Amino acid sequence: MITTFDVSRVRASYPALLDGHAYLDGAAGTQVPQPVIDAIAAAYRAGIGNVGGAFAASERSGLIVSACREAIADLTGGTASGVVLGPSMTALTYRMSSALARGWAPGDEVVVSRLDHDANIRPWVQAAARAGAVVRWAEADLATGELPVAQYADLIGPRTRLVAVTAASNVLGTRPDVTAIARAAHAAGALCYVDGVHATPHIPVDVTSLGADFYATSAYKWAGPHVAAVVADPALLETLRPDKLLPSSDEVPGRFERGTLPFGDLAGVTAAVEHLASLAPGAADAGASRRERVLASMAAVEEYETALFGRLLDGLSAMSHVALYGKAARRTPTAFFTVAGLPPRAVASALAARGVNVWNGDNYAYEVCTALGLEPDGAVRAGLVHYNDASDVDRLLAGVAELAR
Repeated sequence: MITTFDVSRVRASYPALLDGHAYLDGAAGTQVPQPVIDAIAAAYRAGIGNVGGAFAASERSGLIVSACREAIADLTGGTASGVVLGPSMTALTYRMSSALARGWAPGDEVVVSRLDHDANIRPWVQAAARAGAVVRWAEADLATGELPVAQYADLIGPRTRLVAVTAASNVLGTRPDVTAIARAAHAAGALCYVDGVHATPHIPVDVTSLGADFYATSAYKWAGPHVAAVVADPALLETLRPDKLLPSSDEVPGRFERGTLPFGDLAGVTAAVEHLASLAPGAADAGASRRERVLASMAAVEEYETALFGRLLDGLSAMSHVALYGKAARRTPTAFFTVAGLPPRAVASALAARGVNVWNGDNYAYEVCTALGLEPDGAVRAGLVHYNDASDVDRLLAGVAELAR
């Protein structure tokens, strides 16, 4: 196990951190390290063109796309030919829901979770409505933030076609037992669509171990540009026929990618995976593959963030004017809280005045925030990522402590 993590070295890679702010808004999107900035600039500097041309710039773009798929496969444990690229997890999930729902019939069932980001709820609810399918809801334990697995035995049945679940709640941080949920789905002949957007930046990911038939992730949550991907078995993707333009590629995974890809940004995605693989130098043996380096580095990231999050939770828990939401045993380093007598936006503004960046609102976790009675204002969210340090946490705690006066 890696017991040291050189956060000072990591922070030195991020030019944005030089402004002196405590960036605790990583759950909404991380800052970008210099290697990613350089990779994007280099792609444009070298000259790129649309793919399929007979000239060098076009060939460069094709190589960028291939390298990006390989990098995301190494990050997630998937297969490069099963990596579908797109502008956002939301856009890709709508595409996938539309394609999958073509095989649904009235009376079929879809299971969604009240814990999830709305991007892994609404596309399925709307697709089910069009197909005449029934939506069944998995409920979160509001006292703990857990998503009890036992309920899925009653929710999943012979008419279940898909189970959608998050690998980590983007507000409560809860990491449900996705493997057990996917196993239950597969036993009934259903597919499992996993929202990995909030989990991927914090833990080692293996889509096979999770049992995810589809795994969605967004690079801008793990130090990359605004590009998303859905990782699936290429053989499964071959069975789906999405809406597409007639002249566009019918090959997998290209048939799911509408329009021209952002080639410069894709170069940045590859650089972001390389950056993640380098976060804990020495974590992997010399000559280790990128996949092995990613797993070792992300294990070190998880250990480091868990310890730092303990400092944050202990500090907030000690404040009588703060109410914390979510107490799951397994969680990402994400704190969701309110301050007595102050709207969440006022708290965020007060912290911003101190140079501490946090989010307020429901952060698109509409269902769980409604269940918790937090709508329409939501709560305050402070999330740690690998470039945060103890000084960031201490500045947040000092700012929140002042709000009691």
